[in-house]
Amino acid sequence: MTSLSDFSATTIGGQETDLSQYAGKAVLVVNTASKCGFTPQYKGLEELYGQYKDQGLVILGFPCDQFGHQEPGTEDEIQEFCELNYGVSFPMFAKVDVNGDEAHPLYKWLRSEKGGILGDRIKWNFTKFLLGKDGRVIDRYASITKPEKLAADVEKALAD
Repeated sequence: MTSLSDFSATTIGGQETDLSQYAGKAVLVVNTASKCGFTPQYKGLEELYGQYKDQGLVILGFPCDQFGHQEPGTEDEIQEFCELNYGVSFPMFAKVDVNGDEAHPLYKWLRSEKGGILGDRIKWNFTKFLLGKDGRVIDRYASITKPEKLAADVEKALAD
């Protein structure tokens, strides 16, 4: 049975990382963008991370430029933007595609596990997937769902 541990991704700093290092943690995977109407969600994500990281929550940010060219920067520019404007301290990864033939394998799997309003396609930036400690997808949340609204589900995932 496929889980988060079956994937790897390149960090925003350029290091290939085995996602099995997050086994046993509740994980929130988010496709992000720096020039989007939902970009202020970085603040809420960082607050959620700060509140629950010591209990085992990890947030993984995956910048994506597939929606309205809203993530045009380089990895260095993205990292600097996130740190300076939102104090992001959760792991960020290199820019990926989340839809289409070139979609990152992690996103192909996430989409196949939990479809959305448009079938399995990601509709926009800041779509969120909550994974349990077993690395399996629990739920998918639309871009409009603010991170603070996920607290109860995160607490349940951490308790399981």
